[in-house]
Amino acid sequence: MLSTYQYPKYEYSMPPELRGGVTTRHPVVVVGAGPVGLAAAIDLAQQGVPVILLDDDDTVSIGSRGVCYAKRALEILDRLGVGDECVEKGVSWNVGRTFFREEEVYNFNLLPQADHKRPGMINLQQYYLEEYLVRHAQALPDLDLRFRNKVISVSPEADGVALQVETPDGIYTLDADWMVVADGARSSIRRMMELEVDGKIFMDRFLIADVVMKADFPAERWFWFDPPFHPGQSVLLHHQADNVWRIDFQLGWDADPEEEKRPEHVIPRIRAMLGDDREFELEWVSVYTFQCRRMSKFRHGRALFVGDAAHQVSPFGARGANSGIQDVDNLVWKLRLVIEGKAPESLLDTYSDERVYAADENILNSTRSTDFITPKSRMSLVFRNAVLTLARDYPFARALVNSGRLSVPSCLEDSRLNTPDTASFLGDMAPGTPGDDCPMRAQVDNFWLLDKLGNRFQLLVYVEDPAKVPQASALQALMAGDLPIEVILVTPRGGRSPDGLRVFEDYTGRFAERYDAHPGTTYLLRPDQHVAARWRKIDPNAVRSALARATCKL
Repeated sequence: MLSTYQYPKYEYSMPPELRGGVTTRHPVVVVGAGPVGLAAAIDLAQQGVPVILLDDDDTVSIGSRGVCYAKRALEILDRLGVGDECVEKGVSWNVGRTFFREEEVYNFNLLPQADHKRPGMINLQQYYLEEYLVRHAQALPDLDLRFRNKVISVSPEADGVALQVETPDGIYTLDADWMVVADGARSSIRRMMELEVDGKIFMDRFLIADVVMKADFPAERWFWFDPPFHPGQSVLLHHQADNVWRIDFQLGWDADPEEEKRPEHVIPRIRAMLGDDREFELEWVSVYTFQCRRMSKFRHGRALFVGDAAHQVSPFGARGANSGIQDVDNLVWKLRLVIEGKAPESLLDTYSDERVYAADENILNSTRSTDFITPKSRMSLVFRNAVLTLARDYPFARALVNSGRLSVPSCLEDSRLNTPDTASFLGDMAPGTPGDDCPMRAQVDNFWLLDKLGNRFQLLVYVEDPAKVPQASALQALMAGDLPIEVILVTPRGGRSPDGLRVFEDYTGRFAERYDAHPGTTYLLRPDQHVAARWRKIDPNAVRSALARATCKL
Protein backbone atom coordinates (compact mmCIF):
# COMPACT_ATOMS: atom_id res chain seq x y z
CA MET A 1 0.00 0.00 0.00
CA LEU A 2 1.07 3.58 -0.68
CA SER A 3 0.66 6.48 1.72
CA THR A 4 -0.33 8.92 -1.04
CA TYR A 5 -2.61 6.77 -3.18
CA GLN A 6 -5.52 4.42 -2.56
CA TYR A 7 -5.75 1.69 -5.15
CA PRO A 8 -9.17 1.26 -6.77
CA LYS A 9 -10.65 -2.22 -6.97
CA TYR A 10 -12.68 -2.63 -10.12
CA GLU A 11 -15.76 -4.81 -10.17
CA TYR A 12 -15.80 -8.13 -11.96
CA SER A 13 -19.00 -9.21 -13.65
CA MET A 14 -19.80 -12.48 -15.38
CA PRO A 15 -19.24 -12.19 -19.15
CA PRO A 16 -22.35 -12.61 -21.30
CA GLU A 17 -20.74 -15.62 -23.00
CA LEU A 18 -20.96 -17.48 -19.67
CA ARG A 19 -24.42 -16.22 -18.84
CA GLY A 20 -25.96 -17.20 -22.17
CA GLY A 21 -23.63 -19.96 -23.27
CA VAL A 22 -23.20 -18.50 -26.76
CA THR A 23 -20.08 -17.28 -28.52
CA THR A 24 -20.40 -13.94 -30.29
CA ARG A 25 -17.90 -12.65 -32.82
CA HIS A 26 -16.50 -9.19 -32.09
CA PRO A 27 -14.71 -6.69 -34.34
CA VAL A 28 -11.74 -6.10 -31.99
CA VAL A 29 -10.45 -7.52 -28.72
CA VAL A 30 -7.66 -5.70 -26.88
CA VAL A 31 -5.64 -7.74 -24.38
CA GLY A 32 -4.07 -5.82 -21.49
CA ALA A 33 -5.46 -2.79 -19.65
CA GLY A 34 -2.26 -0.90 -18.99
CA PRO A 35 -1.90 2.63 -20.40
CA VAL A 36 -1.34 1.41 -23.97
CA GLY A 37 -4.17 -1.14 -24.04
CA LEU A 38 -6.58 1.33 -22.47
CA ALA A 39 -5.55 3.98 -25.00
CA ALA A 40 -6.14 1.54 -27.88
CA ALA A 41 -9.58 0.52 -26.64
CA ILE A 42 -10.65 4.12 -26.01
CA ASP A 43 -9.42 5.26 -29.42
CA LEU A 44 -11.32 2.46 -31.16
CA ALA A 45 -14.54 3.07 -29.22
CA GLN A 46 -14.42 6.83 -29.75
CA GLN A 47 -14.08 6.22 -33.49
CA GLY A 48 -17.16 3.99 -33.48
CA VAL A 49 -15.52 0.55 -33.44
CA PRO A 50 -17.01 -1.77 -30.76
CA VAL A 51 -14.20 -3.25 -28.68
CA ILE A 52 -13.72 -5.65 -25.76
CA LEU A 53 -10.80 -4.96 -23.40
CA LEU A 54 -9.57 -7.90 -21.29
CA ASP A 55 -7.33 -7.68 -18.22
CA ASP A 56 -6.39 -10.37 -15.73
CA ASP A 57 -6.24 -7.91 -12.80
CA ASP A 58 -8.79 -5.70 -11.08
CA THR A 59 -6.77 -2.60 -10.24
CA VAL A 60 -4.17 -0.24 -11.71
CA SER A 61 -0.40 -0.74 -11.84
CA ILE A 62 1.41 -1.35 -8.56
CA GLY A 63 4.00 1.35 -7.87
CA SER A 64 4.53 4.50 -9.88
CA ARG A 65 6.34 2.70 -12.75
CA GLY A 66 6.12 4.99 -15.80
CA VAL A 67 6.66 8.61 -14.80
CA CYS A 68 7.40 10.91 -17.75
CA TYR A 69 4.89 11.71 -20.49
CA ALA A 70 6.15 13.84 -23.35
CA LYS A 71 4.40 16.59 -25.27
CA ARG A 72 3.40 14.36 -28.18
CA ALA A 73 1.90 11.73 -25.86
CA LEU A 74 -0.03 14.48 -24.06
CA GLU A 75 -1.44 15.68 -27.38
CA ILE A 76 -2.66 12.15 -28.09
CA LEU A 77 -4.12 11.89 -24.58
CA ASP A 78 -5.94 15.16 -25.30
CA ARG A 79 -7.55 13.49 -28.32
CA LEU A 80 -8.49 10.51 -26.13
CA GLY A 81 -10.12 12.77 -23.54
CA VAL A 82 -7.79 12.56 -20.50
CA GLY A 83 -5.08 15.12 -21.25
CA ASP A 84 -6.45 17.82 -18.95
CA GLU A 85 -6.65 15.48 -15.95
CA CYS A 86 -3.08 14.31 -16.50
CA VAL A 87 -1.61 17.79 -16.82
CA GLU A 88 -3.59 19.16 -13.87
CA LYS A 89 -2.41 16.35 -11.59
CA GLY A 90 1.11 15.95 -12.97
CA VAL A 91 4.20 18.10 -12.53
CA SER A 92 4.97 20.01 -15.74
CA TRP A 93 8.58 20.67 -16.66
CA ASN A 94 10.75 21.71 -19.58
CA VAL A 95 14.27 22.12 -18.15
CA GLY A 96 16.76 19.35 -17.44
CA ARG A 97 20.15 19.75 -15.76
CA THR A 98 23.14 17.43 -15.82
CA PHE A 99 25.82 17.47 -13.14
CA PHE A 100 29.32 15.97 -13.07
CA ARG A 101 30.34 15.41 -9.49
CA GLU A 102 29.31 18.71 -7.85
CA GLU A 103 29.05 21.05 -10.85
CA GLU A 104 26.38 21.60 -13.49
CA VAL A 105 27.84 20.93 -16.93
CA TYR A 106 24.83 20.98 -19.23
CA ASN A 107 21.16 21.97 -19.34
CA PHE A 108 18.40 21.89 -21.92
CA ASN A 109 14.90 23.24 -22.49
CA LEU A 110 12.40 20.89 -24.12
CA LEU A 111 10.09 23.74 -25.12
CA PRO A 112 12.08 26.85 -25.99
CA GLN A 113 9.24 28.32 -28.08
CA ALA A 114 6.15 30.08 -26.77
CA ASP A 115 2.55 29.32 -27.79
CA HIS A 116 2.25 25.59 -27.23
CA LYS A 117 -0.66 24.12 -25.31
CA ARG A 118 1.33 21.40 -23.59
CA PRO A 119 4.68 21.45 -21.78
CA GLY A 120 7.65 19.47 -22.99
CA MET A 121 7.01 16.82 -20.33
CA ILE A 122 4.93 16.04 -17.27
CA ASN A 123 5.76 13.68 -14.41
CA LEU A 124 2.82 11.61 -13.27
CA GLN A 125 2.67 8.24 -11.58
CA GLN A 126 1.39 5.56 -13.96
CA TYR A 127 -1.44 4.54 -11.65
CA TYR A 128 -3.04 7.97 -12.05
CA LEU A 129 -2.90 7.76 -15.84
CA GLU A 130 -4.45 4.29 -15.76
CA GLU A 131 -7.17 5.43 -13.35
CA TYR A 132 -8.14 8.34 -15.63
CA LEU A 133 -8.15 6.06 -18.67
CA VAL A 134 -10.27 3.40 -16.92
CA ARG A 135 -12.81 6.01 -15.81
CA HIS A 136 -13.08 7.32 -19.37
CA ALA A 137 -13.23 3.81 -20.85
CA GLN A 138 -16.08 2.78 -18.57
CA ALA A 139 -18.15 5.74 -19.80
CA LEU A 140 -17.94 4.75 -23.48
CA PRO A 141 -20.90 2.77 -24.89
CA ASP A 142 -18.82 0.87 -27.47
CA LEU A 143 -16.22 -0.36 -24.95
CA ASP A 144 -16.70 -3.48 -22.82
CA LEU A 145 -13.96 -3.46 -20.15
CA ARG A 146 -13.67 -6.86 -18.45
CA PHE A 147 -11.50 -7.22 -15.35
CA ARG A 148 -10.28 -10.59 -14.05
CA ASN A 149 -10.58 -12.04 -17.56
CA LYS A 150 -7.32 -13.85 -18.31
CA VAL A 151 -6.50 -15.09 -21.79
CA ILE A 152 -5.18 -18.65 -21.46
CA SER A 153 -4.96 -19.64 -25.12
CA VAL A 154 -4.94 -18.01 -28.55
CA SER A 155 -5.77 -19.65 -31.86
CA PRO A 156 -4.92 -17.45 -34.86
CA GLU A 157 -7.20 -17.96 -37.87
CA ALA A 158 -7.15 -16.66 -41.42
CA ASP A 159 -9.98 -14.22 -40.76
CA GLY A 160 -9.65 -13.63 -37.02
CA VAL A 161 -8.55 -14.91 -33.65
CA ALA A 162 -10.17 -17.33 -31.17
CA LEU A 163 -9.36 -16.82 -27.49
CA GLN A 164 -9.97 -18.94 -24.42
CA VAL A 165 -10.59 -16.67 -21.44
CA GLU A 166 -10.51 -17.71 -17.78
CA THR A 167 -12.68 -15.95 -15.19
CA PRO A 168 -13.81 -16.62 -11.60
CA ASP A 169 -16.96 -18.15 -13.12
CA GLY A 170 -15.23 -20.42 -15.59
CA ILE A 171 -13.70 -20.43 -19.07
CA TYR A 172 -15.33 -19.07 -22.21
CA THR A 173 -14.46 -18.63 -25.88
CA LEU A 174 -14.17 -15.24 -27.51
CA ASP A 175 -13.96 -14.84 -31.29
CA ALA A 176 -12.65 -11.62 -32.81
CA ASP A 177 -11.88 -10.32 -36.26
CA TRP A 178 -8.82 -8.51 -34.87
CA MET A 179 -6.74 -8.69 -31.69
CA VAL A 180 -4.62 -5.84 -30.35
CA VAL A 181 -1.96 -7.22 -27.99
CA ALA A 182 -0.95 -4.85 -25.18
CA ASP A 183 -0.07 -7.25 -22.37
CA GLY A 184 3.38 -5.87 -21.65
CA ALA A 185 7.03 -6.84 -21.82
CA ARG A 186 6.38 -10.38 -20.58
CA SER A 187 3.54 -10.80 -23.07
CA SER A 188 1.79 -14.13 -22.58
CA ILE A 189 0.08 -13.72 -25.96
CA ARG A 190 3.45 -13.40 -27.66
CA ARG A 191 4.57 -16.57 -25.91
CA MET A 192 1.38 -18.45 -26.83
CA MET A 193 1.90 -17.51 -30.47
CA GLU A 194 5.56 -18.61 -30.23
CA LEU A 195 6.85 -15.24 -31.40
CA GLU A 196 10.33 -14.02 -30.57
CA VAL A 197 11.67 -10.68 -29.39
CA ASP A 198 15.33 -9.89 -30.14
CA GLY A 199 17.77 -7.46 -28.58
CA LYS A 200 20.11 -7.10 -25.62
CA ILE A 201 19.99 -6.91 -21.84
CA PHE A 202 22.30 -4.36 -20.22
CA MET A 203 24.55 -5.65 -17.46
CA ASP A 204 23.66 -3.13 -14.80
CA ARG A 205 21.08 -2.66 -12.09
CA PHE A 206 19.24 0.45 -10.92
CA LEU A 207 17.33 1.13 -7.72
CA ILE A 208 14.06 3.07 -7.99
CA ALA A 209 13.10 4.79 -4.76
CA ASP A 210 9.92 6.85 -4.65
CA VAL A 211 9.99 9.02 -1.54
CA VAL A 212 7.42 11.39 -0.07
CA MET A 213 8.97 14.68 1.02
CA LYS A 214 8.44 18.41 0.93
CA ALA A 215 11.21 20.07 -1.03
CA ASP A 216 11.61 23.42 -2.74
CA PHE A 217 13.60 22.01 -5.65
CA PRO A 218 12.40 23.41 -9.00
CA ALA A 219 10.28 21.25 -11.31
CA GLU A 220 13.25 20.10 -13.40
CA ARG A 221 14.99 16.86 -14.30
CA TRP A 222 18.31 16.52 -12.44
CA PHE A 223 20.89 13.92 -13.40
CA TRP A 224 24.25 13.38 -11.70
CA PHE A 225 27.33 11.55 -12.94
CA ASP A 226 29.68 10.44 -10.16
CA PRO A 227 28.15 12.63 -7.41
CA PRO A 228 29.88 12.81 -4.00
CA PHE A 229 26.83 11.21 -2.35
CA HIS A 230 26.95 8.17 -4.71
CA PRO A 231 30.53 8.05 -6.04
CA GLY A 232 31.33 6.25 -9.25
CA GLN A 233 27.68 5.83 -10.23
CA SER A 234 24.78 7.95 -11.55
CA VAL A 235 21.61 9.33 -9.93
CA LEU A 236 18.40 10.75 -11.39
CA LEU A 237 15.82 12.92 -9.57
CA HIS A 238 12.26 13.67 -10.72
CA HIS A 239 9.34 15.40 -8.98
CA GLN A 240 5.96 13.63 -9.27
CA ALA A 241 2.47 14.42 -8.02
CA ASP A 242 1.59 14.36 -4.29
CA ASN A 243 5.10 15.44 -3.22
CA VAL A 244 6.48 12.11 -4.38
CA TRP A 245 10.04 12.24 -5.72
CA ARG A 246 11.52 9.56 -7.94
CA ILE A 247 15.20 8.82 -7.31
CA ASP A 248 17.09 6.34 -9.49
CA PHE A 249 20.44 5.05 -8.16
CA GLN A 250 22.81 3.13 -10.41
CA LEU A 251 23.97 0.04 -8.49
CA GLY A 252 26.17 -2.02 -10.79
CA TRP A 253 25.59 -5.53 -12.07
CA ASP A 254 26.92 -7.28 -8.96
CA ALA A 255 24.32 -5.72 -6.66
CA ASP A 256 21.89 -8.15 -5.00
CA PRO A 257 18.38 -6.96 -6.02
CA GLU A 258 16.61 -8.27 -2.93
CA GLU A 259 19.17 -6.88 -0.51
CA GLU A 260 19.22 -3.49 -2.21
CA LYS A 261 15.44 -3.11 -1.79
CA ARG A 262 15.65 -3.46 1.98
CA PRO A 263 14.98 -0.15 3.81
CA GLU A 264 18.21 -0.43 5.79
CA HIS A 265 20.09 -0.19 2.47
CA VAL A 266 17.83 2.30 0.68
CA ILE A 267 17.48 4.91 3.43
CA PRO A 268 21.23 5.55 3.90
CA ARG A 269 21.60 6.17 0.15
CA ILE A 270 18.81 8.74 0.23
CA ARG A 271 20.15 10.42 3.38
CA ALA A 272 23.57 10.74 1.77
CA MET A 273 21.90 12.54 -1.12
CA LEU A 274 19.39 14.73 0.74
CA GLY A 275 21.17 15.29 4.03
CA ASP A 276 20.23 14.23 7.53
CA ASP A 277 17.84 17.15 8.08
CA ARG A 278 15.48 16.33 5.20
CA GLU A 279 12.46 14.34 6.36
CA PHE A 280 11.10 11.75 3.95
CA GLU A 281 9.16 8.50 3.80
CA LEU A 282 9.74 5.58 1.48
CA GLU A 283 6.76 5.13 -0.84
CA TRP A 284 7.85 2.41 -3.27
CA VAL A 285 11.13 0.63 -4.01
CA SER A 286 12.18 -1.59 -6.89
CA VAL A 287 15.37 -2.80 -8.56
CA TYR A 288 15.48 -3.27 -12.30
CA THR A 289 17.73 -4.16 -15.17
CA PHE A 290 16.87 -2.87 -18.59
CA GLN A 291 16.85 -4.11 -22.10
CA CYS A 292 16.44 -2.89 -25.66
CA ARG A 293 14.48 -5.43 -27.72
CA ARG A 294 11.73 -5.66 -30.30
CA MET A 295 9.75 -8.12 -32.36
CA SER A 296 10.79 -8.40 -36.01
CA LYS A 297 7.36 -7.11 -37.06
CA PHE A 298 4.34 -5.89 -35.13
CA ARG A 299 1.60 -7.40 -37.28
CA HIS A 300 1.09 -11.16 -37.34
CA GLY A 301 -2.03 -11.88 -39.36
CA ARG A 302 -4.98 -10.61 -37.36
CA ALA A 303 -2.83 -9.97 -34.24
CA LEU A 304 -1.39 -6.47 -33.83
CA PHE A 305 1.23 -5.88 -31.13
CA VAL A 306 1.62 -2.52 -29.38
CA GLY A 307 3.69 -1.03 -26.55
CA ASP A 308 6.03 -3.18 -24.47
CA ALA A 309 4.54 -6.34 -25.97
CA ALA A 310 6.16 -5.27 -29.25
CA HIS A 311 9.28 -3.40 -28.11
CA GLN A 312 11.19 -2.50 -24.95
CA VAL A 313 13.77 0.17 -24.20
CA SER A 314 15.70 1.28 -21.15
CA PRO A 315 13.88 3.93 -19.10
CA PHE A 316 16.42 6.68 -19.75
CA GLY A 317 14.75 9.07 -22.17
CA ALA A 318 11.16 8.16 -21.22
CA ARG A 319 10.62 6.26 -24.46
CA GLY A 320 8.55 3.31 -23.22
CA ALA A 321 5.00 4.47 -22.51
CA ASN A 322 5.39 7.46 -24.83
CA SER A 323 6.26 5.16 -27.71
CA GLY A 324 3.41 2.78 -26.86
CA ILE A 325 0.87 5.60 -26.90
CA GLN A 326 2.20 6.64 -30.31
CA ASP A 327 1.81 3.03 -31.49
CA VAL A 328 -1.90 3.32 -30.72
CA ASP A 329 -2.10 6.69 -32.45
CA ASN A 330 -0.64 5.13 -35.59
CA LEU A 331 -2.63 1.89 -35.51
CA VAL A 332 -6.23 2.69 -34.67
CA TRP A 333 -7.21 4.90 -37.60
CA LYS A 334 -5.77 2.34 -39.99
CA LEU A 335 -7.60 -0.53 -38.32
CA ARG A 336 -10.87 1.42 -38.40
CA LEU A 337 -10.59 2.10 -42.14
CA VAL A 338 -9.83 -1.57 -42.81
CA ILE A 339 -12.79 -2.70 -40.69
CA GLU A 340 -15.06 -0.23 -42.50
CA GLY A 341 -13.87 -1.50 -45.90
CA LYS A 342 -12.41 1.89 -46.83
CA ALA A 343 -8.81 0.67 -47.04
CA PRO A 344 -7.11 -2.64 -47.87
CA GLU A 345 -5.53 -4.80 -45.18
CA SER A 346 -2.11 -3.78 -46.50
CA LEU A 347 -2.63 -0.47 -44.71
CA LEU A 348 -2.03 -2.37 -41.46
CA ASP A 349 1.37 -3.50 -42.75
CA THR A 350 2.33 0.18 -42.72
CA TYR A 351 1.54 0.24 -38.99
CA SER A 352 4.29 -2.32 -38.50
CA ASP A 353 6.64 -0.60 -40.95
CA GLU A 354 6.26 2.83 -39.40
CA ARG A 355 6.37 1.76 -35.77
CA VAL A 356 9.26 -0.69 -36.29
CA TYR A 357 11.16 2.30 -37.69
CA ALA A 358 10.19 4.31 -34.61
CA ALA A 359 11.17 1.45 -32.29
CA ASP A 360 14.58 1.18 -33.94
CA GLU A 361 15.06 4.92 -33.49
CA ASN A 362 14.09 4.65 -29.82
CA ILE A 363 16.32 1.62 -29.26
CA LEU A 364 19.28 3.39 -30.89
CA ASN A 365 18.86 6.48 -28.73
CA SER A 366 18.20 4.44 -25.61
CA THR A 367 21.26 2.25 -26.24
CA ARG A 368 23.49 5.27 -26.75
CA SER A 369 22.18 6.82 -23.53
CA THR A 370 22.78 3.61 -21.62
CA ASP A 371 26.31 3.24 -22.98
CA PHE A 372 27.12 6.81 -21.92
CA ILE A 373 25.57 6.42 -18.47
CA THR A 374 27.13 2.98 -17.82
CA PRO A 375 30.49 2.79 -19.66
CA LYS A 376 31.49 -0.78 -20.44
CA SER A 377 35.27 -0.32 -20.43
CA ARG A 378 37.98 1.76 -18.80
CA MET A 379 38.51 3.75 -22.01
CA SER A 380 34.78 4.43 -22.35
CA LEU A 381 34.75 5.79 -18.80
CA VAL A 382 37.76 8.02 -19.50
CA PHE A 383 36.08 9.36 -22.66
CA ARG A 384 32.78 10.01 -20.89
CA ASN A 385 34.40 11.85 -17.98
CA ALA A 386 36.48 13.92 -20.41
CA VAL A 387 33.30 14.93 -22.25
CA LEU A 388 31.64 15.92 -18.97
CA THR A 389 34.67 17.94 -17.89
CA LEU A 390 34.88 19.81 -21.21
CA ALA A 391 31.11 20.42 -21.25
CA ARG A 392 31.46 22.96 -18.45
CA ASP A 393 33.16 25.38 -20.84
CA TYR A 394 32.82 24.18 -24.43
CA PRO A 395 29.53 23.96 -26.39
CA PHE A 396 30.78 21.17 -28.70
CA ALA A 397 31.18 18.85 -25.69
CA ARG A 398 27.70 19.63 -24.37
CA ALA A 399 26.23 18.12 -27.52
CA LEU A 400 27.96 14.82 -26.60
CA VAL A 401 26.56 14.66 -23.07
CA ASN A 402 23.92 11.93 -22.95
CA SER A 403 22.00 11.41 -19.73
CA GLY A 404 19.00 10.13 -21.70
CA ARG A 405 17.89 11.62 -25.03
CA LEU A 406 14.29 12.38 -24.14
CA SER A 407 11.31 11.10 -26.09
CA VAL A 408 10.36 12.98 -29.24
CA PRO A 409 7.96 11.80 -31.95
CA SER A 410 9.45 9.88 -34.85
CA CYS A 411 9.41 11.66 -38.20
CA LEU A 412 8.24 9.00 -40.66
CA GLU A 413 9.88 10.67 -43.63
CA ASP A 414 10.35 7.45 -45.62
CA SER A 415 6.82 6.11 -45.13
CA ARG A 416 5.17 4.84 -48.29
CA LEU A 417 2.02 6.68 -47.21
CA ASN A 418 3.69 10.04 -47.80
CA THR A 419 3.42 12.07 -50.98
CA PRO A 420 6.85 13.62 -51.62
CA ASP A 421 7.18 17.39 -51.82
CA THR A 422 7.12 18.99 -55.26
CA ALA A 423 7.99 22.46 -53.93
CA SER A 424 10.41 23.97 -51.46
CA PHE A 425 9.43 24.42 -47.79
CA LEU A 426 11.17 25.70 -44.70
CA GLY A 427 10.58 24.38 -41.19
CA ASP A 428 9.86 20.94 -39.77
CA MET A 429 6.41 20.05 -41.14
CA ALA A 430 7.60 17.59 -43.79
CA PRO A 431 5.43 14.61 -44.84
CA GLY A 432 5.61 11.97 -42.11
CA THR A 433 5.92 14.53 -39.30
CA PRO A 434 3.23 15.06 -36.64
CA GLY A 435 1.58 18.46 -37.01
CA ASP A 436 2.75 21.23 -34.72
CA ASP A 437 0.38 23.00 -32.37
CA CYS A 438 -0.44 26.72 -32.37
CA PRO A 439 -3.16 29.08 -31.12
CA MET A 440 -6.19 29.63 -33.34
CA ARG A 441 -9.44 31.56 -33.29
CA ALA A 442 -12.85 31.12 -34.92
CA GLN A 443 -15.07 34.16 -34.53
CA VAL A 444 -14.74 34.84 -30.78
CA ASP A 445 -13.56 31.39 -29.65
CA ASN A 446 -9.85 30.82 -29.02
CA PHE A 447 -8.52 27.26 -29.17
CA TRP A 448 -5.48 25.15 -30.00
CA LEU A 449 -5.07 23.75 -33.50
CA LEU A 450 -4.41 20.14 -32.49
CA ASP A 451 -7.60 20.09 -30.43
CA LYS A 452 -9.49 20.42 -33.72
CA LEU A 453 -7.43 17.89 -35.69
CA GLY A 454 -7.45 14.11 -35.80
CA ASN A 455 -9.69 11.05 -36.31
CA ARG A 456 -10.22 11.92 -40.01
CA PHE A 457 -8.32 13.23 -43.00
CA GLN A 458 -8.21 17.03 -43.02
CA LEU A 459 -7.00 19.61 -45.51
CA LEU A 460 -5.58 22.86 -44.15
CA VAL A 461 -5.58 25.58 -46.81
CA TYR A 462 -3.89 28.90 -46.03
CA VAL A 463 -5.70 31.83 -47.68
CA GLU A 464 -5.64 35.62 -47.38
CA ASP A 465 -9.40 36.01 -47.62
CA PRO A 466 -11.76 33.10 -46.89
CA ALA A 467 -14.42 34.80 -49.00
CA LYS A 468 -12.23 34.43 -52.10
CA VAL A 469 -11.02 30.84 -52.21
CA PRO A 470 -9.93 29.47 -55.57
CA GLN A 471 -11.58 26.15 -56.51
CA ALA A 472 -13.99 26.31 -53.58
CA SER A 473 -16.46 24.01 -55.30
CA ALA A 474 -13.69 21.45 -55.89
CA LEU A 475 -12.77 21.61 -52.22
CA GLN A 476 -16.40 20.99 -51.32
CA ALA A 477 -16.36 17.94 -53.57
CA LEU A 478 -13.46 16.53 -51.53
CA MET A 479 -15.68 16.68 -48.47
CA ALA A 480 -18.30 14.52 -50.18
CA GLY A 481 -16.06 11.71 -51.45
CA ASP A 482 -16.14 8.02 -50.48
CA LEU A 483 -13.52 8.86 -47.83
CA PRO A 484 -14.42 12.47 -46.96
CA ILE A 485 -11.77 15.06 -46.28
CA GLU A 486 -12.65 17.91 -43.96
CA VAL A 487 -11.47 21.22 -45.45
CA ILE A 488 -10.32 24.00 -43.08
CA LEU A 489 -9.34 27.45 -44.29
CA VAL A 490 -6.57 29.10 -42.27
CA THR A 491 -6.34 32.86 -42.63
CA PRO A 492 -4.29 35.60 -40.96
CA ARG A 493 -7.26 37.97 -40.60
CA GLY A 494 -10.31 35.83 -39.89
CA GLY A 495 -13.64 36.17 -41.68
CA ARG A 496 -16.26 33.81 -43.05
CA SER A 497 -16.43 31.47 -46.00
CA PRO A 498 -19.50 31.87 -48.21
CA ASP A 499 -19.06 28.22 -49.22
CA GLY A 500 -19.64 26.87 -45.70
CA LEU A 501 -16.02 25.84 -45.15
CA ARG A 502 -14.59 26.08 -41.63
CA VAL A 503 -12.32 29.08 -41.03
CA PHE A 504 -9.53 29.26 -38.44
CA GLU A 505 -7.83 32.59 -37.78
CA ASP A 506 -4.06 32.41 -37.29
CA TYR A 507 -4.20 35.46 -35.03
CA THR A 508 -0.67 35.03 -33.61
CA GLY A 509 0.98 34.13 -36.93
CA ARG A 510 2.35 30.91 -35.42
CA PHE A 511 0.71 28.68 -38.04
CA ALA A 512 2.29 30.66 -40.88
CA GLU A 513 5.62 30.47 -39.08
CA ARG A 514 5.58 26.78 -38.14
CA TYR A 515 4.03 25.50 -41.35
CA ASP A 516 5.89 27.94 -43.63
CA ALA A 517 2.48 28.98 -44.99
CA HIS A 518 1.87 31.50 -47.77
CA PRO A 519 -1.42 32.07 -49.63
CA GLY A 520 -2.25 28.79 -51.37
CA THR A 521 -0.13 26.57 -49.09
CA THR A 522 -2.08 23.36 -48.48
CA TYR A 523 -1.49 20.49 -46.02
CA LEU A 524 -3.19 17.10 -46.02
CA LEU A 525 -3.16 15.62 -42.50
CA ARG A 526 -3.77 11.98 -41.60
CA PRO A 527 -6.22 11.00 -38.83
CA ASP A 528 -3.23 10.72 -36.45
CA GLN A 529 -2.35 14.38 -37.16
CA HIS A 530 0.73 13.45 -39.22
CA VAL A 531 1.40 15.33 -42.44
CA ALA A 532 0.59 13.15 -45.47
CA ALA A 533 1.34 15.75 -48.16
CA ARG A 534 1.78 19.49 -48.73
CA TRP A 535 1.67 21.81 -51.72
CA ARG A 536 2.19 25.46 -52.54
CA LYS A 537 -1.15 25.79 -54.31
CA ILE A 538 -4.54 24.10 -54.16
CA ASP A 539 -4.81 21.11 -56.49
CA PRO A 540 -7.82 18.86 -55.77
CA ASN A 541 -6.55 16.13 -58.09
CA ALA A 542 -3.21 16.04 -56.26
CA VAL A 543 -5.12 15.84 -52.97
CA ARG A 544 -7.13 12.85 -54.20
CA SER A 545 -3.95 11.12 -55.30
CA ALA A 546 -2.29 11.81 -51.94
CA LEU A 547 -5.34 10.43 -50.12
CA ALA A 548 -5.18 7.25 -52.18
CA ARG A 549 -1.48 6.89 -51.36
CA ALA A 550 -2.11 7.52 -47.63
CA THR A 551 -4.67 4.69 -47.56
CA CYS A 552 -2.68 2.18 -49.63
CA LYS A 553 -4.98 2.48 -52.65
CA LEU A 554 -2.24 3.75 -54.91
